[in-house]
Amino acid sequence: MNTSPQTQLRRRALLGAAAAASFTGSAWTGAAGAASLPDLVATARPSVLPVGTFNATESPRFGFRGSGFVVADARGEGTLVATNFHVLPAGADTDSGVRMAVLPGRGSGDGQARLARVVATDRVRDLALLRIEGAPLPALALADAGAAREGQDIALMGYPIGGVLGYSVVTHRGIVSSVTTGALPAPTASQLDPRAVSRLRQGNFELLQLDATAYPGNSGGPVLDVGTSRVLGIVSMVLVKGSRESALSSPTGITYAVPVAYLRELLREL
Repeated sequence: MNTSPQTQLRRRALLGAAAAASFTGSAWTGAAGAASLPDLVATARPSVLPVGTFNATESPRFGFRGSGFVVADARGEGTLVATNFHVLPAGADTDSGVRMAVLPGRGSGDGQARLARVVATDRVRDLALLRIEGAPLPALALADAGAAREGQDIALMGYPIGGVLGYSVVTHRGIVSSVTTGALPAPTASQLDPRAVSRLRQGNFELLQLDATAYPGNSGGPVLDVGTSRVLGIVSMVLVKGSRESALSSPTGITYAVPVAYLRELLREL
């Protein structure tokens, strides 16, 4: 059937608009769907662990201290766990006899406490690395240094309130509200070593301020980029209104994290 030139032009315009709309829609879906939050949780869950002490004569034998997550060693194997320095009990990074452990859970193929030892610390930036005994565990991928951007969608994973709620990974969603500078509480004189003194002299360092609610027990857990599932930082501090207990009853929703760049530096020291 013959059609007029005007009709053909209209059809071409409509087809072009439909194709553009289809392309735009698929492109948007692809960018936003790079990693959905349920997929991220399912993938990261086996790598996020409770960190604590182990004593065979106590009940329970595992004493919860905070959260941590598995990272790869120089051979690419998941034998290291990153956490906060303040999660460690006093003397854990010395030969004091304190035994550290992690508790792999659902999805890790384990479930038994795994002994660990402290192999590197950064007191000033509140970071620590543990090496776990036994077979490697699934490791989380680290983002590049400086990858965090203001407004970026993130997820916190860890163990708020510790064993009170059972050792099941909890996820909180938020955004990077600010990439700022600050200083963590200064270490005591007894904790200072030459490297810590050198870093103190450098002044404040970068911190991520998050619009996300964390609780006691989340310390040491990963801050994940929802789009890529990579680690952007490590939960370190929660802004509280008044006492520590108010973090439970009246959370501020403001959390601070140490950027992954400093964890990368600590890994290079091993």
